[in-house]
Amino acid sequence: MRRVWGIHNDKLTTELYDQEFVSIGWQELGDLSEIGPTRDDIKEALGRAYPSKKPQAIAVNAGVLERFRSVIQPGDVVVAPFRPDSTIAIGVVSGGYYFDQTSETHPNRLPVKWRRLSIPRTVFSKSALYEVGSALTLFQIKNHASEFLALLDRPQGSPGEDEAAVDQAVEESDAEPSAEPRASRVERHTRDYVLSALKDEISHQEFEDFTAALLRAVGYQARTTAYSGDGGVDVLAHRDPLGVEPPQIKVQCKHQMTNVGGPEVQQLMGTQGSGELLLFVTLGGYTQQARDYERAKPGLRLLTGEDVVDLFLAHYDNLEPRWRSLVPLRTVLVVDDAAD
Repeated sequence: MRRVWGIHNDKLTTELYDQEFVSIGWQELGDLSEIGPTRDDIKEALGRAYPSKKPQAIAVNAGVLERFRSVIQPGDVVVAPFRPDSTIAIGVVSGGYYFDQTSETHPNRLPVKWRRLSIPRTVFSKSALYEVGSALTLFQIKNHASEFLALLDRPQGSPGEDEAAVDQAVEESDAEPSAEPRASRVERHTRDYVLSALKDEISHQEFEDFTAALLRAVGYQARTTAYSGDGGVDVLAHRDPLGVEPPQIKVQCKHQMTNVGGPEVQQLMGTQGSGELLLFVTLGGYTQQARDYERAKPGLRLLTGEDVVDLFLAHYDNLEPRWRSLVPLRTVLVVDDAAD
């Protein structure tokens, strides 16, 4: 089986997709190819660049950097979670490590030919998502690699078709349970659970009810409009109890994990009156054209699935019992990854 690597980068943006590469941090080290060939050489370089780091952290970081520079080979598969829109990208490494001195944020790179972009996280099994929730920046995916490989050469299809392919891979595999629950894994697992519940446990119409309830939990007055013939406005929200003081917020909801396109955002833009604000809410993400509209249009905000989960978790206690029962949560204490 081909080796499959997971890579996390908090600065991951569409730049990596457009220019076809993955990157890793530790810019202060400079060109990794100029450091000696052994892991001990990397440890020494890390110690000089980060004198306050603990020896254990130095050892872990050195392993990550060695894999990125020397172990990953052309033909290996990379899985890159993209937090802003709750999606995952899958690609194939097309060359060796190189250093781009013109980039301040992404100098340490591996070239990648992306095969699939913007795959909804909910396509994959919970245990697979748990495995890619590793606290490490770079790690080998072993237990659930077959799920990601199942989509590698599959043409872009509907989430349902992708789920069927992943389900088949799960049936044919003998995956083992993922590692112990560390803080970052538990947090990502919780977020995925919320997304899955909002996707699978409520209808399109109920998603509009949920959106109104979420806005009420945040502190707005909010109500849904008629389910059909609403002219592209699903929820109306405002600050004052009577809804007569500006601004009024017009909300459109899309109960889907696929990206919302520019034409759908344009439809909402066409409803904007003087002094009104616009809000688009979806469980997935948005195309570049839709994002361009957001940047150019004053008073327009696009919420992704990750944004919805942020609001859900931040205002959980203020939500109505119906929605808390959909995703029952409680506070727990877990080992903080940063403690290592």
